[in-house]
Amino acid sequence: MNEKLINRLVPFLGLGILIICLWALQKELKHYQLTEVIQSLQAISWYRLSLAILFTILGYIAFACYDLIAFRYFKYSLNTGKILFTAFLSHAISNIVGFATLSGGAIRYRFYSRWGVSARKVALIIGFENLCFWLGLFAVGGITFIIEPLTLPSLLKLPLISVHPIGFIFLGIVVTYLMICAVRKQPIIIKGQSFAIPSFTSSVTQIIVSFFDWAFAAGVLYILLPNNTLLSYSGFFGIYLLAMIVSIISHVSGGLGVFETVTLLLLPTSLNSARVLGSLLAFRAVYYIFPLIVAMGLLSSYEIRRRLRH
Repeated sequence: MNEKLINRLVPFLGLGILIICLWALQKELKHYQLTEVIQSLQAISWYRLSLAILFTILGYIAFACYDLIAFRYFKYSLNTGKILFTAFLSHAISNIVGFATLSGGAIRYRFYSRWGVSARKVALIIGFENLCFWLGLFAVGGITFIIEPLTLPSLLKLPLISVHPIGFIFLGIVVTYLMICAVRKQPIIIKGQSFAIPSFTSSVTQIIVSFFDWAFAAGVLYILLPNNTLLSYSGFFGIYLLAMIVSIISHVSGGLGVFETVTLLLLPTSLNSARVLGSLLAFRAVYYIFPLIVAMGLLSSYEIRRRLRH
């Protein structure tokens, strides 16, 4: 299929997923009142909220390590504080804006280029960070979906009954990639550009860091779920991953509406949907809004100090 045609169809795919999800969400919540959602938010204790904030901080640190690994792998020199600062801004803002590669990449280019990193090097770092993200997602998702084969809800109108086949596909991609890293030593040439293949050790490091990134993010929502949740963390982890994958495919900013719908449909029916929705709203506030506020504060402080110096 023509690449331009695919690019034109992608937004409509996202719109279609969003419409289906909003319809399913409305059907799921039509029997509940807004007051029930508010009560569920008020039921979240300060201890659980504090723990969720801690997991959010740890998750963002894990994500920032993607950039640290990239700089180390390409042997680029830059202050660690500047790398962490840029990676945090990129993650916090792109989570809200959506299209993480474009929005996060623009932020990385702005700051890294200002600190002497060439455009080509920035592009390689962005590519490496995306590789970390997807490699980790396929590895963690593959193992989780094989161990915990979730049954897919019929409302999503998907061709599969469970995520079991997806798990094997994901794990197959990861194993193939690791084999290439272990065997091939020569760089790959694409349109005259040479790209070095990460070593086997570097690739395993990527997967480990990505595991902590996903584990902490899922932990934030798990902590905020209603107290009567009988679901184990390992069981919930697969639900979180699948909801995030559908959100990413939808291309909706922050997966808003899509993530909530899939999560509600996959969680046990014994849970009150209104209470779960309250937990999901709290998750949005802790994992998306809170880091964005911090990021905007840091960005404003940086720009003010920079202008005062000049």
